[in-house]
Amino acid sequence: MENNNNKLTSSSGIPYSDNENSMSVGPRGPILLQDFILHEKMAHFNRERIPERVVHAKGSGAYGTFTVTNDISQYTRAKVFNQVGKQTRMFLRFSTVGGERGSADTERDPRGFAMKFYTEDGNWDLVGNNTPVFFVKDPKKFGDFIHTQKRDPHTNCKSPTMMWDFWSLNPESLHQVLILMSDRGTPFGYRHMHGFGSHTFSMINADNQRTWVKFHFITQQGIQNFNNEEAGLKKGEDPDWAQRDLVEAIERNDFPKWTMKIQVMSEEEAKTYRWNPFDLTKVWPHADFPLIDVGVIELNENPDNYFAHVEQAAFAPAHVVDGISYSPDKMLQGRILSYPDAQRYRLGGNYEHIPVNRCPYFVINYQRDGAMRTDGNGGASPNYFPNSFDNIIADGSYKEPAWQLDDSLADHYDRNSPGEDDHYTQPGNLFRLMDTEAKKNTIHNIVQAMKGVSGPKKDEILNRQLCHWFRADLSLGMGIANGLGLNIEELSSSMPQHQY
Repeated sequence: MENNNNKLTSSSGIPYSDNENSMSVGPRGPILLQDFILHEKMAHFNRERIPERVVHAKGSGAYGTFTVTNDISQYTRAKVFNQVGKQTRMFLRFSTVGGERGSADTERDPRGFAMKFYTEDGNWDLVGNNTPVFFVKDPKKFGDFIHTQKRDPHTNCKSPTMMWDFWSLNPESLHQVLILMSDRGTPFGYRHMHGFGSHTFSMINADNQRTWVKFHFITQQGIQNFNNEEAGLKKGEDPDWAQRDLVEAIERNDFPKWTMKIQVMSEEEAKTYRWNPFDLTKVWPHADFPLIDVGVIELNENPDNYFAHVEQAAFAPAHVVDGISYSPDKMLQGRILSYPDAQRYRLGGNYEHIPVNRCPYFVINYQRDGAMRTDGNGGASPNYFPNSFDNIIADGSYKEPAWQLDDSLADHYDRNSPGEDDHYTQPGNLFRLMDTEAKKNTIHNIVQAMKGVSGPKKDEILNRQLCHWFRADLSLGMGIANGLGLNIEELSSSMPQHQY
């Protein structure tokens, strides 16, 4: 059989003779309907864009390895960690959160830090950010929050008024807003920032004992950030700076690395800890729960095609493997549902058949059919369970220990009820940990951002947000008020008397 590998073909493999000139009636006549190649090219071009991610649309990614450097078998039986020196292939996608695919990747924004580990027990997706906390702690508020980071439905422009109105009405956001408004909100590319699983997860060991865990990824390149003005200039000079920096570093064999560390908390400690350990707006202070070394991530392979690998990469916190599991973190519980749903919308019901998402080990189930099924669809094997024709079993050895739930009633509980309403101590502690230069830059960044608030509710929004800054730290509040040119005496008399 003749090898046609060097011949231009249609999508169905048919070689054709002209890819530049449409078939027409004479050199200046109308185009003929029978020029199928023209129709195929135009029809495919019209369908090249899949729906972009609602959040994390602008992203960069690379393949690499995770290498275990420390034994943590006392906490988990997960095979990915079962031997010091073991390597697991992985894919890591970085992203901004609020911008569209064509936006600048140096915007002031959190950064996504999503990892897919191709383990022999299936793909483990650890989907986090470059911050250890988030803006909200209940998934019912997520869509509302994201709307404020997107475009005003009236002007179709970004709106500081929407942002600060929401934040001022939700003091649980203060911790994340302070991080965002520091220079950590404008990292110098993706290589020079930490990553976090952010949520509380659980680990289960060989004795079926559960431990609560948080994941940290410490950059070995060192933290480096743009200041506010540098980030603005870079946005105009090179909106793809972070993408270019990552690709070029890997191309010159300067492989970026991160050290994976964990914090662990026992179930008993969680019951009495000062803050709710499942609250995504709170951290576990390192003094109480020290970091434990686990391993090293190295990114060493650029994808050969951005769309095939980075754009079609699909992550879901629902995808945990034996030895790693969930927690009562409400935001995590919401993402278990919403992330796979988003991927089915974007990529179709068979999105896990796409090579970047496919488990490289065995996959056996009774799911069949659907658009773009490309793996033989189970052949002649049964598509129902149980059946009398195969020996596939549900393996009881993978069963997790049952959660010990209290006898609480199912109800709508106020996420900011007494005991859950300290939104100021941790942000204040974080600000007081900053050095003089970092404090100065953070106040400057906040002032510049809050100056964008406008409209008839401007004073109300500014005053409400200033209340939060003052409650976190007096010098922080004073610095922002002075930067905004506000009279403190007049301000104190007009501050809203909201109780949170």
